[in-house]
Amino acid sequence: MNQYEIAVLYHPDLEVDLSKAEERFFKVISENGGEVLGNDNWGKRKLAYPIARNEFAVYVFYSVKLPATAVTKVDSNLNILDEVIRHIITKPDFKAIAKAEAIKALKASRESREDSSEEE
Repeated sequence: MNQYEIAVLYHPDLEVDLSKAEERFFKVISENGGEVLGNDNWGKRKLAYPIARNEFAVYVFYSVKLPATAVTKVDSNLNILDEVIRHIITKPDFKAIAKAEAIKALKASRESREDSSEEE
């Protein structure tokens, strides 16, 4: 099974009660042999351009493990769901993520050394 990231834009009216829509999303993933590893809800945000006459959407990002053969099935099932305005399925670049985290840690250590040398 491969790891994927799925960005889902839900209808803005679902901001208050997103549980039913997420339940349907989890059902789609589990029916296709996958599992949801985690999610990150960004809440209601303004869209760059209107989608289906909506100016806003609820942004939720999911980390998912899926068999490679199930990606197209999940994609077509998400197209059918009424709650989902837009979605995208991507495969994360773990090398780039690790490199970015290493650079971030290096900058943090440099800043902490500079702060400690200023105190002396």
